[in-house]
Amino acid sequence: MRPTDTSEDDAGGSVRGFRSDIVEVDGFDDRAEDGSLDATARIVDAGADSDDERVVEAALRPKRLSEFPGQARVRDQLSLVLEAARRRGSVPDHILLSGPPGLGKTTLALIVAAELERPIRITSGPAIQHAGDLAAVLSSLDEGEVLFLDEIHRMSRSAEEMLYLAMEDFRVDVIVGKGPGATAIPLELPPFTVVGATTRSGLLPAPLRDRFGFTGHLDYYDAADLTTILRRSAGLLGVDADENGIAEIAGRSRGTPRIANRLLRRVRDWAQVHGSGRVDLEAAHEALGLFDVDDAGLDRLDRAVLDALCRRFGGGPVGLSTLAIAVGEESDTVETVAEPYLVREGFMVRTPRGRAASPRAWSHLGLTPPKEFATQDALPLDDSVGRLGG
Repeated sequence: MRPTDTSEDDAGGSVRGFRSDIVEVDGFDDRAEDGSLDATARIVDAGADSDDERVVEAALRPKRLSEFPGQARVRDQLSLVLEAARRRGSVPDHILLSGPPGLGKTTLALIVAAELERPIRITSGPAIQHAGDLAAVLSSLDEGEVLFLDEIHRMSRSAEEMLYLAMEDFRVDVIVGKGPGATAIPLELPPFTVVGATTRSGLLPAPLRDRFGFTGHLDYYDAADLTTILRRSAGLLGVDADENGIAEIAGRSRGTPRIANRLLRRVRDWAQVHGSGRVDLEAAHEALGLFDVDDAGLDRLDRAVLDALCRRFGGGPVGLSTLAIAVGEESDTVETVAEPYLVREGFMVRTPRGRAASPRAWSHLGLTPPKEFATQDALPLDDSVGRLGG
């Protein structure tokens, strides 16, 4: 791969891209008015202008671990790993971050680079489908640089096998030629740190998972942490918001900061167009109703899944593919977007025979459950295989 020309972003940091989906960010030259160093790594699309939403998302990201709200256990563990590496004067162990989308895995990767005051190279698993793609990225890393691999579980098998060796021995073997005349040329790499992010850690092969010295799992946020995040975001965005409005948005954000920040911007829009310009309880109610986010945080897809379960399939159980067809979505979309929150909040259960609605789902939709549900506090589960699956 041929490096692109170095260009300047709006804030003065240089961005060097190796392909349209692999970018390196050197955001460590910006200084505040008091002369202090602002070690802020930025995400920039190489070869394309960032849209307003992405610019806003980047601006709202915390820049240091001390500014990162929630996830106290992971934050403290990660702080220890980075501080110990700094005192030793070495690169930290490779880091694996797992958890549902929108909880801050990318933000933590950027914070790792900022805390180490090193540049970060950003790419993703789907972008690396050949060992040669990975070799080109690895061979261009500088000593101490951070390589962030988003959705690392979606890398190709050949690239994974090359990554094993690179992470453990800081070496890759480049194959030159084909057939009997092929030659393996060992290429030594400077020490670097891989930060991998995945929403499905179970799909990572064991040899790759074992190469990570630190693994952190991010859980959904509680309402108090989301309220803290929304206060900070409102201040950064210059939004006039009161506590009641912020609390209402936090309660409907599904425990996810990305969703909370997005809803805050939509409520701000409604308040500016139809309200007084202030994000209060009335503005939150009206705006979230307009965007189909109900009191429990369920959106259109969530309610469609529950409606199909209850009205079309009598509460289930029903297979995932059948349920996906009923709501007009792909199976992966239902399984990764709607299902985790519905199961976590007790609207749906997974049984060996498929997905089934819980009594709370019937109540939320204002429907009368069948007799077998009406006299029980919980849905009877067929757990004949010994564990709840599906």
